[in-house]
Parts: sequence; C-alpha cells; structure tokens
Amino acid sequence: MKTAIIGLPMVGKTSLFTILTGVHQEARIGSTAVRAGVTKVPDPRLDALARIFQPPKVTHAAIEYLDVPAISKENLRDPAYVAGLRVVDAFAHVLRVFEDPTVPHEQGSVGAVRDLENVEMELVLSDLVVVEKRLERLDKERKKIRNPELDREADLLVRCKATLESNTPLRQMDLASDDEKRIRGFQFLSRKPMLYVLNLGEEDAPRLHEKEREFRQAVGEKTGCAVTAVCGKIEAELAELSAEEAHDYLSSYGLRESGLERLIAASYSLLGLMSFLTAGETEVRAWTIPIASTAVKAAGAIHSDFEKKFIRAEVVNWKALVEHEGYPGVREKGLLRLEGKEYIVKDGDVLVIRHG
Repeated sequence: MKTAIIGLPMVGKTSLFTILTGVHQEARIGSTAVRAGVTKVPDPRLDALARIFQPPKVTHAAIEYLDVPAISKENLRDPAYVAGLRVVDAFAHVLRVFEDPTVPHEQGSVGAVRDLENVEMELVLSDLVVVEKRLERLDKERKKIRNPELDREADLLVRCKATLESNTPLRQMDLASDDEKRIRGFQFLSRKPMLYVLNLGEEDAPRLHEKEREFRQAVGEKTGCAVTAVCGKIEAELAELSAEEAHDYLSSYGLRESGLERLIAASYSLLGLMSFLTAGETEVRAWTIPIASTAVKAAGAIHSDFEKKFIRAEVVNWKALVEHEGYPGVREKGLLRLEGKEYIVKDGDVLVIRHG
C-alpha cells in the first residue's frame, strides 16, 4: 500500500512523514523530488503469537509513504511531480489546525476547511486538463473509425468533465464496475481515496476526538474520504520514548493510542484492507488483503503457486492460538477448521495453506 502525504506549505506534513518512517528531512527548496519511506503497521497480535512460537523472524505488514512537495498550480504542471502522485493508492492530506505565530501560514490564517477546498480544487483542475485532452483525441479517433467502445469512453469522460466542472472530485462519482475499469488507467488524482489528517496543537490533544467530529460536521460526509487527527508535537516526543513511557505519556492526555496508530488504522479502513496472519517456528507474519477476500486469494498473497495449487486452508482465530499455546492445543479443542477456496477470510485469522 502506497500513500502520498500531501498538503500546503508549513502544515507539518514532512514532520509527519519523518515520524512515520524515520526518514529525516532534507533541504528541498525549489525541488519537486518525491521521497519514500516505509513504516511497520503496529500489530500486537504478532507480538502475542511470537511469544508462543519464538520464531527468529517477525514480519509486520508495511505501508509505503511518499513525502511530496506542497500542492500548487506550479507543481501540478510538472510532469514528474504529477507522475509521482498518480502511482499511489491514496492521499493523506495534512491540514493545519495548530496555531503558532512563529510558523506563518501562506493564507495568513489557519483554516482547515478552506485549505481542504483549495487543495481539492487543484486536484480537480489537474484532472480536468487530462479529461479535455483525451476528449479531443477521442473526437478525432471517432471520426476515423466506428467503435462502440470509443463511444462509451467518450460518454463516460463527458460525465467526468461535468463532475469536475462543478468543482466535485471524481471520487464522488458512483461508477459501475465497467466504467471504473475504463477510467482506471488515467489514475485521476481526484479519484483517489482521501484521508484528512488534522494536525492539532498540543492544547487540543485532549479534545482530539471532538475536533475530528467538529471537522466531519463542517465538511459533511464525503464518498471515499475519512478523517483522523494527530498532534505532531506529541508524536515527535513519543518517537523518542520506550513503549512503557509512551503509554504513560499518552495517558496524561487521556489518549489510549498514538495518532500514528489511528492514522494507519484509518488508512486500512478507507482502502478496505485487513490483515490475516501466518504463524510457525520459522516466522510470524501479517499479510494485507482486501476485506472479504477468499481463502484462495489470501493464499495468493503469500505466493502465486499457493493460489494455483490451493487445496484447503487450516484456519484458527489468533486469540485461540495464543490461549491454547499453539496448534496442538487448538487441534485438541477442535478449534482448527478446514476451509475451502470460497471461505471468506476474517481479520485476525491465522491460516495454514495446504497446496499441491
């Protein structure tokens, strides 16, 4: 999963990228280069299973984050900049909520809803240029040859154009699966799922969930969007603490988990993803798959040969495996089930794949 962290200047997006990935800031004045970093998905289930199996290797699921220069008309005219945005699965749009007189805002004041609308407008305009150019080419092609597929594409792009001209992102469009496939190759920026990340000041941290609710009410329900909040200053300090110290520090603000943990969980939810697990004496590992995936598709996430030669999956919930201290215990209790290709894998299932 690849997520681009976007936003206006001086909102804290590069600091958030550094906290997430450990990749430190570099001078980038005038540069449109995109930096990449990977973060592990926190998963206490892996730790619990590792205590049972004592494997030499524990592998967390991972998310790749891209730190891109600020969204602007100028940057969106740069083909390399836009190409870096097109390849991602989702955007995490950092919106500044914190007040700090030493950090100037380019608009002169803090306004998260205004900033959201400004960035969305730039993405919409970028997509509109692409749609108009493609419609011009389609018009020429349709005059030369008669092809029903070209007609269907043109009709769809006319609908997209009308949506964009009404200042509405393409993710708001309800498309049939065939139409979704027709426009997938364009990798439209305003079609990508959007996670709004509110960057709060330290004084607002105890009211974190309240600030999320207020923001949702202000912008309304939006298709393909989600909201979460973090406090950049707190997250930076958490990164320097041990697990026990971090827990105590969060508790002092009335928080149970870090903003980064909630950010990652919100990203998974937005993209419709979950994790199943594999556990044994050689490795304990989390695998990321779409929600409602079948057992055979989950097998394919491990290895393509497992999907082709799938026979059965042994399935048990991770809690049962921990409580009964391994496979012999769950077998004895009849908790290890054999499932076929069409079994719908659940979040937290531990699978053992039988294959030819």
